[in-house]
Amino acid sequence: MTCLICTVMRNRILLILAVLAVASCGPKSISRKVRKHISASWEKTVRFNPEDTPDSLIGLPRPYTVPCIDGGFQELYYWDTFFTNEGLIADSLVEQARDNTEDILFLIDKYGFMPNGSRLWYLSRSQPPFAAAMVESVFNATEDTLWLQRAYPTLEKEYAFWQEKRQTPLGLNRYGGDADEKLIQEFITTAGKRLGTNFREKGWSREKLEAFGRHCVAECESGWDFTPRFDRRCEDFCPVDLNAILYGVETSMARFAAILGNGEEELWKERAALRKQRIRYYLLRDGVFSDFDWVNRKPSRVLSAAPFALLFFGVLDQEEAETVRKTLPRLEYPSGIAVCANDSYEYAYQWSFPHTWPPVMYMTVMGLDRYGYKVDARRIAYKWVTATGRLYGQSKKLWEKMTCDAGVVPNVSEYGTPSMMGWTAGVYVCLDEYLKK
Repeated sequence: MTCLICTVMRNRILLILAVLAVASCGPKSISRKVRKHISASWEKTVRFNPEDTPDSLIGLPRPYTVPCIDGGFQELYYWDTFFTNEGLIADSLVEQARDNTEDILFLIDKYGFMPNGSRLWYLSRSQPPFAAAMVESVFNATEDTLWLQRAYPTLEKEYAFWQEKRQTPLGLNRYGGDADEKLIQEFITTAGKRLGTNFREKGWSREKLEAFGRHCVAECESGWDFTPRFDRRCEDFCPVDLNAILYGVETSMARFAAILGNGEEELWKERAALRKQRIRYYLLRDGVFSDFDWVNRKPSRVLSAAPFALLFFGVLDQEEAETVRKTLPRLEYPSGIAVCANDSYEYAYQWSFPHTWPPVMYMTVMGLDRYGYKVDARRIAYKWVTATGRLYGQSKKLWEKMTCDAGVVPNVSEYGTPSMMGWTAGVYVCLDEYLKK
């Protein structure tokens, strides 16, 4: 009880300090400056290479948006692009969002799935399947039925990949991937450095090392690379957010089928209803939705913000949504939502406390708003927009992620924390607009 009281008091003090800091600078003024920076920078993130390049870039038919103006991440990424597109559309750059989506559909047609990114070395895995959500956002902005009709069979192809390659015996889905010897060695070396462990000296067999490599690839496919959610056994889990996203795919496809009049609406509705039933049966334990270890038949021990994806995609009824909302006291901090609760983990993961990430913020805010929790949604949006604006004021940059308590650039990361437009800019635009309503 004492620890809980101390945590609550600390959070309140940090929030007061954050609000006072922003108030002294003028929040509306900061918002205008950030938005001006974003508007002036969108064009700087657009690349175009219609042919494959010697340095492994895959040729794409349309200009596409990369996460960073310079430095690393100079290719098209999968789930990043959904959140980038949301900001582009809100900033009236619908055609660029359509081009990004067209390139993703092209890659799905080319490979049968959307790779992690548009590099040959990313063909070992995909990422959270947001293609249908991107198509829906572009269609909502354009009402282009002919375009939707062309996209529909490609989305069916991607859905088949996830059902054929990433389904568990429970009927729910998991993450996976293919790990060759070189990739396995990279993960073993990197993880060994982080954990201070030499896995080969520990006597791990080749089979165990290969399994570890596959789990690492799967965790990269999750987008949460890396996180305590999966206990370094990502293939063994049915992630709550992945199955929420796939429910979203099924409901979007039902809507598309109805618009196109192709007779498949009921088929998609049945798939969505069955997934919802399985989510309730397997992923809800003791009043909490969480990832489920389907191999050992037990829920993850980690409380994370991933269940807010269930709200974002409208999976739950109102009573079930309340169970997700009740986790806010353990996840909400002065600068946003922690991706995982502040518990003890074996090492400092970048997808855990004290980090807050833009995609999690966006799905949390919009999910809460969808279920009528508008006070919570606006409070959380204000915290993140304010902290992001304050950090921009200090550095004149947007960043890939920040800490949820102090609102600073993290010093814990798998690859360093880059300055970034991408999903940070996209989510900032959307949440800034949301707060103006």
